[in-house]
Amino acid sequence: MKAEFSDRLKKLPPYLFVEIDKAKRRAVSEGRDIIDLGIGDPDLATPDFIIEAMNTAMRDKENHHYALDAGLPQLRQAIAKWYKKRFGVVLNPDKEIYPLIGSKEGIAHLPLGLINPGDKVLIPDPCYPPYRSGSIFAGAGVITMPLLEDNGFLPDLKAIKDAKLMFLNYPNNPTASCAGRGYYKDVVKIASKKGIIIASDLAYSELYYEEKPVSMLEIEGAKEMTIEFHSLSKTFNMTGWRIGWACGNESAIAALAKVKTNIDSGVFQAIQIAAVAALESDESSADGMRSTYKQRRDVLIDGLNNAGWPIEKPKATFYMWANLPKKYKSSIEMAKALLDVADIVATPGVGFGQCGEGYIRMAFTRPKDRLSEAVNRIKKVL
Repeated sequence: MKAEFSDRLKKLPPYLFVEIDKAKRRAVSEGRDIIDLGIGDPDLATPDFIIEAMNTAMRDKENHHYALDAGLPQLRQAIAKWYKKRFGVVLNPDKEIYPLIGSKEGIAHLPLGLINPGDKVLIPDPCYPPYRSGSIFAGAGVITMPLLEDNGFLPDLKAIKDAKLMFLNYPNNPTASCAGRGYYKDVVKIASKKGIIIASDLAYSELYYEEKPVSMLEIEGAKEMTIEFHSLSKTFNMTGWRIGWACGNESAIAALAKVKTNIDSGVFQAIQIAAVAALESDESSADGMRSTYKQRRDVLIDGLNNAGWPIEKPKATFYMWANLPKKYKSSIEMAKALLDVADIVATPGVGFGQCGEGYIRMAFTRPKDRLSEAVNRIKKVL
């Protein structure tokens, strides 16, 4: 007997990165030299001092048991100290911080704790897919907020409709745009007036090249309606480790915590201990990461600009979000040409939402020599 998918699963579009990975695997199986600029997965190694902390913790049998759902106190305290140092935000480690198995799962689970079937959720378009899928699983009515180039890829706050929850993500994936303190003040003002909970995804806050991004929680009054998500994935090249956290509004944290206690048993304690080592370290590893990605950004984008494809350099993230060359009618058409002709994996903008049509995303998560090679190959399809 064939199992039938639930109605909620049928409502989901194909998960973008799974489809891209299938196409890449087929190309690799054919013996082709593929340069993967699709999924944003750092190729840099996790710093040695984090690995050493993990090795030591793994040898301690006390870390082999079920983890506490709320995480180790020392991890929550380390997160609080890091937030205070980085953003000037004071957090209660016991009530306003909750460790996650990567920020993705927390983002996807949050609507289950806050949304009743039929409640409205505001989702940016284009966006990181779990904002939409998590809301659909919770039975929400999804309202899209177009991110348009003319508005700096920021939602038009004058057009914000009534809703229970709103997702924001700056520095942004996929557009690489940033939001400033003034914009956040306006968001807090509108959310307070309309009674909207803000879910701020801050995963790329440390991957910047110019001005440091701000936290929504820095804004006066923001903690009254904001839950913020953070991750060690990009800051310390720990995507596979699956460690992040939610912080901010106490009641929103409690709702997410109640969902998670019924679903998982917490983060492996050895990983939590390694995360403490990461958070208590100096800025040297993050500075090195930023320098590396900035050099790669310049190689890729300068090369493409010189080839006649005008692209603006992002101020944060490791993504290039570019308008399609005029010869292409759709982002899927260009992504297909890049793979078929140039052996390059890129992400079609429409995969992040309808407002992503007309754009292509590439990640500079490959060494400079491979990015130089990518530029030469891309010239074939311009």
